[in-house]
Amino acid sequence: MVKGYPTFKGQVLNGDQLWDLIEGLEANDLLYYTHLLTGYIGSVSFLNTVLKVVDKLRAINPGLTYEGGFFRLSILSLAYTICYKWNLLSVCDPVMGDEGKLYVPQELVSVYREKVVPVASMLTPNQFEAELLTGIRIVSEQDGREACNRLHAAGPPKVVITSMNMNGNLILIGSHRKEKALPPEQFKIAIPKIPAYFTGTGDLMTALLLGWSNRYPDNLEKAAELAVSSLQALLVRTLNDYRRAGYDCQSSSLEIRLIQSQDDIRNPEAKYKAERYS
Repeated sequence: MVKGYPTFKGQVLNGDQLWDLIEGLEANDLLYYTHLLTGYIGSVSFLNTVLKVVDKLRAINPGLTYEGGFFRLSILSLAYTICYKWNLLSVCDPVMGDEGKLYVPQELVSVYREKVVPVASMLTPNQFEAELLTGIRIVSEQDGREACNRLHAAGPPKVVITSMNMNGNLILIGSHRKEKALPPEQFKIAIPKIPAYFTGTGDLMTALLLGWSNRYPDNLEKAAELAVSSLQALLVRTLNDYRRAGYDCQSSSLEIRLIQSQDDIRNPEAKYKAERYS
């Protein structure tokens, strides 16, 4: 199921159907893209075809950014307002599950681990997804850092575990291996918990990390600080908006106030600072 909604309609596309679309774009000379954002993927054939699409688009434009996440056009368009330079950056949000529960078929986990992770420049799993990809049970900050190291060894020089629940506290752990011969620069950001459930926070966080990492390609700490600050400002605005309307914010998930928060997305006040590990 799609997290955040009680029901949904439609079909799960397979790889052949995706490739038909790509061939149609190619026939019309429309395959030059700077960024690719994939969404929630429910089949192995579709994910394998996404990898073929990445190879094809990079053959045309080596500067392609591959962003794997739960796709929303509105969020991606806001990320574009941040991305003024188009540098090579392949970002993958391996949407597989959360809080110990898989959203996808089990066989997709090995495809992400064996095929997707090695081609990513940056990986943005949550705590549960990082455990699935590394085989490490994450119960401490050190476990999170070691999971980042293991993911670096598999390919991506940048890893951001976007949410880790440590003793009731929520943190983000980032890790940037700038040179293979050197240990990665690692940091954490404490994130205040907000007493509500929101639909689309993972989507937005991935888009923000893409945008700010593109603006600051050598400063993952700054990119993460800005992404977290934007997200928290937007969630506070969303919560206050629902409360003013007399809505019971514990009754169901809240739709995030994207349009009303454009200034916080474009020009956030960096309230949440990274703390570097020694």
